[in-house]
Amino acid sequence: MKTLWILLLCGGVIALFWYRRKVAETARLHAQRQAEQLGVQFVSVACKQWRLAILSNGKLGIRSRFIFEFSSDGETLYEGELWMENERLRKADIPPHRI
Repeated sequence: MKTLWILLLCGGVIALFWYRRKVAETARLHAQRQAEQLGVQFVSVACKQWRLAILSNGKLGIRSRFIFEFSSDGETLYEGELWMENERLRKADIPPHRI
């Protein structure tokens, strides 16, 4: 019985890691799409914060905040933020930048 609980715990940790990677890839796609819509160069994306929470639809999921960097002139970097619930983009905050 003890072995079963250990296997379930390990499986849960692996599944959480795998799903977080899927959310991070989706955030990268959202950031690239935002940069494309703005007509700027996408540079990078990083997870700033994540946690397990009850989402706006009432289900348990991952609520995360990502920072993405972009450049409008090739020299200056700007940081935007993406707020996500699981793989769904809830809000994007893009600072003023040069065109």
